[in-house]
Amino acid sequence: MAAIGNNYLTLTDHAKRLDPDGKIALIAEIMSETNEVMDDAIYVEANLPTGHRHTVRDSLPSGTWRRFNEGVIPTKSTTHQVDDTVGMLEDYGEVDKDLADLNGNTNEFRLSEDSAHIEGLSQDFANTLFYGNTDTDPEQFKGLAPRYSTVSTETTNIGYNIVNGGGTGSDNTSIWLVTWGPRATFCIYPKGSQAGLQHTDKGQVTLGDNTNGYYEGYRSHYQWKTGLALKDWRFTVRIANIDISALNAAPSAGADIITNMISATYKMPTMNGGKSVWYCNKTIAEYLHHQARNKTNVNLSIDTVDGKPVTMVNGMPVKRCDALLNTESTVSFS
Repeated sequence: MAAIGNNYLTLTDHAKRLDPDGKIALIAEIMSETNEVMDDAIYVEANLPTGHRHTVRDSLPSGTWRRFNEGVIPTKSTTHQVDDTVGMLEDYGEVDKDLADLNGNTNEFRLSEDSAHIEGLSQDFANTLFYGNTDTDPEQFKGLAPRYSTVSTETTNIGYNIVNGGGTGSDNTSIWLVTWGPRATFCIYPKGSQAGLQHTDKGQVTLGDNTNGYYEGYRSHYQWKTGLALKDWRFTVRIANIDISALNAAPSAGADIITNMISATYKMPTMNGGKSVWYCNKTIAEYLHHQARNKTNVNLSIDTVDGKPVTMVNGMPVKRCDALLNTESTVSFS
């Protein structure tokens, strides 16, 4: 069994959560991230217990220009089916009952730990949403980057929706244009279950220590059954290979991200597929904000939404997602 201090809250942990007056302190969540994709993702109940099956049309019938006294051969469309899988993200939180009950702050103490678990699982979800790879980690769901990883010039291939940001080093990142909607991109949860992170208070239970002893404690269970589905891959576009070292706040210098974002917009079949949002990490978001303040590009602006400044590109909001790395592997365009 692992050491107590690594997996279970200790008296030292408890002391670190108290204000001088003995109440649970307001914790500075320095480990938290900004992943605004969580605010936009829509959930659709899957049509399978462990995933969602799409039927996709891949060819259309074609007519025949007929002359008199000549027949017409009937044609048909063709379809294929794609399955997107669901992964199960789980965790338990346990604490000694007497430790939690110290100073009569049981609920507040447990809530402080619940908040940390929920933040941790939210970061796990955001990381998997972009980088989850079922080829190497079959227990996860397949994220966006492994799907949009091989470039293609064929308009019927998912690799067509990858734009080259021009970077070749080891400090690359991506910008994603995602359209959320039931006919575009959405998250799924198993048929007959519930969407989102489920938290169950298991109450008082008997726990065991690393010497086969027993004591009373509280247990919480956290579970998230979810996956990602692409009904129509054309509504998601990746701008890959953005070189972080080439960024510059001045519009006349550095990487020409706006041109690439315009190109990404025209990869989509229509602007009416759902809610379209740009996602980038803090580094790119700051860069775009600086350029927007220079007001030299009509495609880039700062609008006020709900009383807050929001960077817009081609009328679509730019949102920050800290799960996106600055150390992505280069996507080959050769």
